[in-house]
Amino acid sequence: MGVALVIACALSGCAPVGPDFLRPAAIVSPQFKEIAGWKIATPRQSEPKGDWWSVFHDPELSRLESAVAISNQTVKADEANYREALALINEARAGLFPTINGNGSVVRSSPKTTTLTAEASGTWMLDVWGLVRREIEAQQAGAETDAANLANALLAAQSALALAYVTLREADSLEALYTRTVADYKRSLEITQNQYNAGTAAKSDVITAQAQVLNAQALLIAAGVARAQSEHAIAVLMGRPPAGLSIPPSVLSASVPSIPVRLPSSLLERRPDVAAAEETMRQANANIGVAFAGYFPNISLSGLFGYSGNPFSAAFGPSNPVWSFGASLAQPLFNGGLTGAQVEAARETYQSDVATYRQTVLTAIQQVEDNLAGIRILSREAKVQAEDVRISRQATQIALNEYRAGTQAYTAVVTAEQQQLTVEEAQLSTQAQIQTDAVNLIVALGGGWSQSKLPDAATDSALPPPARQSPS
Repeated sequence: MGVALVIACALSGCAPVGPDFLRPAAIVSPQFKEIAGWKIATPRQSEPKGDWWSVFHDPELSRLESAVAISNQTVKADEANYREALALINEARAGLFPTINGNGSVVRSSPKTTTLTAEASGTWMLDVWGLVRREIEAQQAGAETDAANLANALLAAQSALALAYVTLREADSLEALYTRTVADYKRSLEITQNQYNAGTAAKSDVITAQAQVLNAQALLIAAGVARAQSEHAIAVLMGRPPAGLSIPPSVLSASVPSIPVRLPSSLLERRPDVAAAEETMRQANANIGVAFAGYFPNISLSGLFGYSGNPFSAAFGPSNPVWSFGASLAQPLFNGGLTGAQVEAARETYQSDVATYRQTVLTAIQQVEDNLAGIRILSREAKVQAEDVRISRQATQIALNEYRAGTQAYTAVVTAEQQQLTVEEAQLSTQAQIQTDAVNLIVALGGGWSQSKLPDAATDSALPPPARQSPS
């Protein structure tokens, strides 16, 4: 009766031992500290948009980003890790079923005696305490973690490409600035040369003007390094060799895209790294049940059925059966506290993962706060710099006119031109940082991702594996 009860319990699915997973509370503020001036997104606005970079309204950026999900090799590696995790689910699920083996042999011991043996044997470890089910739960959580890591890797690659694109456009704008500067300095050189030829300027003015032209030309050449390296980085992120990509030059955008900002609690659903940390907790929680099952006995059934005899004898047949059936129970009586230590280690691993989860959420909130502050403060700075550029250009023109009239030394022209170049470089740097913060803010908000996009690992593991593709 006891064995029958155990078998019935195993077949009906008794509740597995160990705690069921409940997502612990995260440390989340009711709103962002730096939210002033930003409109909280409505539910319609907060729906996943997919191609998050489309808010920049840059067709070239969109063209480049579309290749990341297809050809980026880091993303390909994470895809393989997810498929491996699905296989591990099936590996754990196999423990729910019996193992059946077939054996056969033919032995000829004399000219008239041949012995044929054919047997089928099987063993079945009953999952009475839910050990296998907890292992399946752990592997499913592991697969969900890999799926979230895949989404995070894709988002990181897309973000890296967008940031490299900002750097490339900043270099393009610097090249345009230095090209204008070289042309302006050449005009100043022409004026000093004319003044020198007329005997109203010193030779030192001509030499100083020549030095300025050469310095601006050197800056123009140096700007090509950042552009070339950014273009190379974009090519690799797209899964191409640098020689396979050429991006036409364009200017850096000075406008801030419209970015819908959601409440901090939304980060729990919209950040793939937060989702990965949550699934890691779920896996650790299931492993507590796996370890706790060590306190209970292993119950297994075994059986053998077959025939053995001379196949050429008339007596061979149903009268030659070989069979056995049995049940076994294995209960550890003493293992030096091993099981208790394993349970305690599993619990502490879970607590560590809880702390990691909460820290991941805090880091996510910090990243949003940092970029909100960056965009807000730098936008104010950019307005001041725009006025500074306007005034500096005006000061340069006045100094040049006064020098041409002979009422001002050339050093005043040099000072004004250097000041103008400095503020124009600073303005470009600020604009580039605003664009960088905009990219980082969108990524910190989860991009266009949401936890609903996580695949169902339990369903995916039941599907046949995809056909293998030949290396391209």
